[in-house]
Amino acid sequence: MDTILLFMLPAGLWAQDAGVAATTAAPDATAGALGELATGLNTVWMLLAAMLVFFMQPGFALVEAGFIRTKNTANVLMKNLVDFMFGSILFWFIGFGLMFGIGFLIFQTVFCATAATIVSGAMAERTKFSMYLVYTVFISVLIYPVSGHWTWGGGWLMNGDEGSFMMRTFGATFHDFAGSTVVHSVGAVSYTHLTLP
Repeated sequence: MDTILLFMLPAGLWAQDAGVAATTAAPDATAGALGELATGLNTVWMLLAAMLVFFMQPGFALVEAGFIRTKNTANVLMKNLVDFMFGSILFWFIGFGLMFGIGFLIFQTVFCATAATIVSGAMAERTKFSMYLVYTVFISVLIYPVSGHWTWGGGWLMNGDEGSFMMRTFGATFHDFAGSTVVHSVGAVSYTHLTLP
């Protein structure tokens, strides 16, 4: 494994002068190069994962279009497009700051859009386009960022301090991997509230 990593390093790392200065500089340069490589690989992986989550948007659009009457297909497809565009801007402007403040924006943006789009199927053929935009504003600016902060942003569900609610009640903190609870629970709860009579 170490030899494979050495082949990934730039050739300039091996072109060192003999002597004490070269032997002390080599470990620093190697560690720096490995750190840059790890950062690059992490960034590529996050972009790939964000792209895969983004492709849930057209999937939702196609599923919803298949479950409604033909005359309403354009309306549903437009809802899915606009909730991503409009929701992304709002999440970038307000929601992301509430949720994290700093971090990898693109990954959380596609999760926010997915949470908003989950409900669009429940609202298909039942709401006006303008009311759907109102819902998208609330999901992107307040509902998803607050629930995401509780779990991923250092909120009360992540608080592992002795005497905190989670440690006192359950003896462990809450863990959510890849939005299985945060994204889908926001969509499900919103869906339930919108479809109940």
